Amino acid sequence: MAEASRTFHTILLPSFSHLHKAQSPAGFTDFPRKRCGHRIVVHCSVSTTNDASRTKTTVTQNTIPWGCEIDSLENASTLQKWLSDSGLPPQKMAIQKVDVGERGLVALKNIRKGEKLLFVPPSLVITADSKWSCPEAGEVLKQCSVPDWPLLATYLISEASFEKSSRWSNYISALPRQPYSLLYWTRAELDRYLEASQIRERAIERITNVIGTYNDLRLRIFSKYPDLFPEEVFNMETFKWSFGILFSRLVRLPSMDGRVALVPWADMLNHSCEVETFLDYDKSSQGVVFTTDQQYQPGFYIIWQEI
Repeated sequence: MAEASRTFHTILLPSFSHLHKAQSPAGFTDFPRKRCGHRIVVHCSVSTTNDASRTKTTVTQNTIPWGCEIDSLENASTLQKWLSDSGLPPQKMAIQKVDVGERGLVALKNIRKGEKLLFVPPSLVITADSKWSCPEAGEVLKQCSVPDWPLLATYLISEASFEKSSRWSNYISALPRQPYSLLYWTRAELDRYLEASQIRERAIERITNVIGTYNDLRLRIFSKYPDLFPEEVFNMETFKWSFGILFSRLVRLPSMDGRVALVPWADMLNHSCEVETFLDYDKSSQGVVFTTDQQYQPGFYIIWQEI
């Protein structure tokens, strides 16, 4: 999607629950202290170390070693091919650069008003029930009753750290390395550019929530299972990235009881508050679709409304 156009809109998404309100259930399993396979590791210096068990890549501070530049079409084309090979039906759209942002889905053929598009199958949708490359990590979070938002943020980091070993590697490679997000703004920048704006207070609240959520996770879970959640991978920088991705791409699917999800391919759509169509799960086709509220000619980018 055109990430640039989403910065101010996504800061107004509903707040997620604070983790400290969720208590561990009785009979919590003490998972074995073991590492999960091959991971890429995030530090704050530059060097690369290889050993028999894993590759450790250390990077400069504020740099994420996965994803791509925000205008990369090469990664997007690879994503499209992988999705098609994985069950995405033929599309009337393709990823191209658009004038309202960096990338978007552009019509390849005439599209009628009222036509259903996308049909992303559930197997290509990321939810709180998606399988983990490190199943033990997922079980720990679920037994701790971690809410969907922070669970998905952690899941995204975990899968990204497994690189090619994750089934989502092609999707993650097409995500921006640094999302357009107010999470990356300093307090001075918020005060300067959002002075006397209601968005400023919401932005400060959102940043505070993300920091508090990460600290809760680190205290309650990560510190107790360092082999499953090494600090080199699960840290404040990677959580700013993952929450930045969620704030700009996570959708609610009304027909699935309002469940939140990441929908690869669909999240390349541009958004607008001036249209009346939104993403939802379609039971008849068993896929995530949206129904157009206007006609599109070839070359025009497709827009939808977030809810």
